[in-house]
Amino acid sequence: MADTAREGPVGDEKVARFWRELGLPGLIDVHTHFMPERVLAKVWAYFDAAGPLVDRPWPIAYRHAESERLAVLRGFGVRAFTSMIYPHKPGMAAWLNGWAADFAARVPDCLHTATFFPEPGAGRYTAEALDAGARIFKSHVQVGAYDPGDPLLDDVWGLIADAGTPVVTHCGSGPVPGPYTGPEPVARLLARHPRLRLVIAHMGMPEYTDFLDLAERYEGVHLDTTMAFTDFSESTAPFPPAERPRLAALGDRILFGSDFPNIPYGYAHALDVLTGLGQDDGWLRGVCHDNAARLFGLSGRLPRGRLRRAGGS
Repeated sequence: MADTAREGPVGDEKVARFWRELGLPGLIDVHTHFMPERVLAKVWAYFDAAGPLVDRPWPIAYRHAESERLAVLRGFGVRAFTSMIYPHKPGMAAWLNGWAADFAARVPDCLHTATFFPEPGAGRYTAEALDAGARIFKSHVQVGAYDPGDPLLDDVWGLIADAGTPVVTHCGSGPVPGPYTGPEPVARLLARHPRLRLVIAHMGMPEYTDFLDLAERYEGVHLDTTMAFTDFSESTAPFPPAERPRLAALGDRILFGSDFPNIPYGYAHALDVLTGLGQDDGWLRGVCHDNAARLFGLSGRLPRGRLRRAGGS
């Protein structure tokens, strides 16, 4: 049965026009959240309550059923995305990985995502996820409240570094700091595993400068734009204008991310703000599509029968 049509946030109709005017085949969004329904319901309840890791009102802009959320992304022209899952305690990661593997099998435009937690057996289930075809991992240092250098993760990081698989890592101290957030734990991790392909979520907000430094020091370090530069984030953690020239220099390692569906504004806003950074169209093409296509080995051809024009059927 088809989903009931909903009116989306203001600006949704602009998304497809954005990438078409750049001459792109669509968008690649490296930071989207699909999870088991009962887990997502708890995440939304946490946002609704403005929990301590949120610390402010945070309305969910795309609070839809899974099938409708998929239709919205495809309608935007997002040709590849992720299912960012993350555990907050031991015993969750392997189960989440099983769910995400099944999700990727039935949703081929989703990059097979996996996760981990510092616990006995983490190396084993990470190896199993890689063997099953995981193409990206999520490490949520803030929510998990763990040191990325925990000895229980030694095998995990080694396996992932050897495989060259990217890890989207929420390690900045935004929106509120955790016991192991900030650049120092990540710097120590990279000193031990310099070949890691870390994707620093949210541009490392609010420690933007420090994480740009790490990207300059380690060629495997990337940054995603998730929520950075938006009005919502600029009001509390503005990106330093003096650092904008560094965005151009690192333009081949910056990736578009949205945090869909858990954003308190329309999807188009996350794209609009990129155009105000003083970068050229080549930079925008790289950030919104080409850099991720290269990182994940995606072809230029759209998934057959998957994408729908914004507002179309």
